Amino acid sequence: MSRFFSEKYKNLVPYTPGEQPKTRQYIKLNTNESPFPPSEKAIEYAAEAARNLQLYPDPECRRLTEAVAERLGVSFDEVLLTNGSDEILNFAFMAFCDDTHPAAFADITYGFYSVFAEINGVPYTKIPLAEDFTIRVEDYYDLGKTIFIANPNAPTGIALTRNQIEEILRRNPDTVVVVDEAYVDFGTESCVPLIRKYDNLLVSQTFSKSRSMAGARLGFGVGCPALIRDLNTIKYSTNPYNINAMTMAAGIGVMEDEEYTQANCQTIMDNREYTAAELAKMGFTLTDSRTNFVFARHPDVDGGAIYRALKERGILVRHFDSARIADYNRITIGTREQMDTLIETLRTILEENI
Repeated sequence: MSRFFSEKYKNLVPYTPGEQPKTRQYIKLNTNESPFPPSEKAIEYAAEAARNLQLYPDPECRRLTEAVAERLGVSFDEVLLTNGSDEILNFAFMAFCDDTHPAAFADITYGFYSVFAEINGVPYTKIPLAEDFTIRVEDYYDLGKTIFIANPNAPTGIALTRNQIEEILRRNPDTVVVVDEAYVDFGTESCVPLIRKYDNLLVSQTFSKSRSMAGARLGFGVGCPALIRDLNTIKYSTNPYNINAMTMAAGIGVMEDEEYTQANCQTIMDNREYTAAELAKMGFTLTDSRTNFVFARHPDVDGGAIYRALKERGILVRHFDSARIADYNRITIGTREQMDTLIETLRTILEENI
C-alpha cells in the first residue's frame, strides 16, 4: 500500500476471483462460466453497436430493461440493469444497510458479501450453516437486519424453496431481503413472482452463467418500484452509464434467443447429473447442487491435494481454504467431453493416492 491509501480501508481484505491463467491452456472448471459461447444474436448485435461507440450508451437501458421485464413478467420500473450482478449487490449494501440496518448472511456463501459490507462500513453478522451446509430458515426469522441469501447458495450449490424464502420475508417485514439468484436457471424456483407481494424483496440475477455473458458484465435487480428508485439513486450518483453499448446490445440479443439459453441450461443440468453420478461411483460425497457446478469431497484424499493434482494435469477447479469446506472442491460443469476428461483424470489421481 502507498502512504496515501485511506486509513478507512487499511484492513480491507479484497475479494479473490477465480484463477484466470494466461500462461497455459487449461480446462477451466473453476469460475462457473458457461462452456457455450453467447447467442449468435448477441454477437451480431454487439458488433453492430460497436459502430457507434463514439456515443454514450442509453443510461436507462430502455430496450434491454423492457426485454428483461417482459421475459420475467414484471414492469419496466421493477427492473434495474447493472454492471454484473455484483453491482446490484453493492448498490443494495449502499442503499439498505448502515449502522442501524446491519447486514446478515451465511458464514459459507458468496465471498463478496463480506467485502461489500466492509468497504461500505456496514456492520454484519455471519449466520452458520447447518452441519449439512443447509441454511436453517428459522435462523433468519425476526432478525431486524438486511438479509442477503444466495439461492442456490455458493459454493455449496444447495437451494431453498420459494416457500422457505417467503417465510423469511414474512418474518422480516421491516427490513430488505436480497435474494441472489445467480444460478437460478439450473433448477431452482425464482422468487421474482413474490416482488408484488413483498415490498421488502430484492432479487438479483446475472447474464454470466446461464446466458454465456460472463465477459460482458451484465446483471440486474428486480423489486417493487420504490426499491428500484432507491437503487437508481445510487446508480445515478456513481455511474449513470454503467452498461456499455455493446454489452447492452448483446443482452438484447440474448433475450431474443431464449430457446438457445434454455437448451444450454438443460445440457449443463444433464452433464451435472452425469458428473455427480460418476464422482459418487469413485467415493466422492456431494451436496445436492442446483447450480452449474458440483461441490465434492473424497474421504481419503485431501481437497487441496486433489486441486493441485488436477492443476498439474491441466484442469482448474476451485478450492477454498476455509476450515469447514477445505476438503471440498467446487467443480464447474462444462461440456460432456470436458467432464469425461475430469473424471478419467480423477480416477488416475485416486489410484495414485489411495
